[in-house]
Amino acid sequence: MHMDLATSPGSPERPNEDWTSVALPASGQGGTLVMLDGVTPPAGKDGCEHGVPWFTTHLGSALLELSASRRDLSLAEILSRAIRHTADQHRGRCDLSHVRTPQATVIVVRWGGPDGEVEHLVLSDSLLLLESPDGTVRVIADDRLDRIPGERLRTDDLADALRNAEGGFFTAAADPSVAARAVTGRTPVAEVRAVAALTDGAARWVEMFGEGDWADVLALLRKEGAQGLLDRVRAIESAEPARVRGKRHDDATAALAELAP
Repeated sequence: MHMDLATSPGSPERPNEDWTSVALPASGQGGTLVMLDGVTPPAGKDGCEHGVPWFTTHLGSALLELSASRRDLSLAEILSRAIRHTADQHRGRCDLSHVRTPQATVIVVRWGGPDGEVEHLVLSDSLLLLESPDGTVRVIADDRLDRIPGERLRTDDLADALRNAEGGFFTAAADPSVAARAVTGRTPVAEVRAVAALTDGAARWVEMFGEGDWADVLALLRKEGAQGLLDRVRAIESAEPARVRGKRHDDATAALAELAP
């Protein structure tokens, strides 16, 4: 089994709000990959004294521990418990009812359990890639945000009205029930050669810049590593700013897990 992870902050002046880690049991059988992309709020508008990096670190750590130790729980149940646990860490000091309370996208992948399956969970706009032994790449995505017309997201107030609301999009914040909104599934482990996870800052290489397709991403991750993909994104952002939509540089994180030779 081969694992490769890399993350890059969008700006040296701001802490990285992405978070990723893996857990591999001592037995060498199976593993878990967790990736979060924190949602940057308007300055001073989240009702929390801790901030997004604190939130992604605490939620990510809870997800990693639970998904590795509680094989009896589904990934949706684990996300629900992790959200509740994280909320309890600052419930008495912060306004968790604030629409911009710290929140994040979520990817959790778990493999090697007794059922012989690869389990996945995706919430909001980070992307998971599952590669089959024949090289076919399946994209697992929560596309609710993409289905919302751009004009409905043009201001913070309009976007906030759609955040964690019916007809809008969902992120992991302080409400454990959001776990039921995640995209989940299981794939026989024999049908998965590798998994890759990307926050939207890393997915720019395909989605924004059109430098290749998702199979090309897997090939690039194998050839140049996760850091190589991030370096290519940063090079385009710096050399060709006209191709960038939104932030000039976004936090970017990529991970590759090779499950089979």
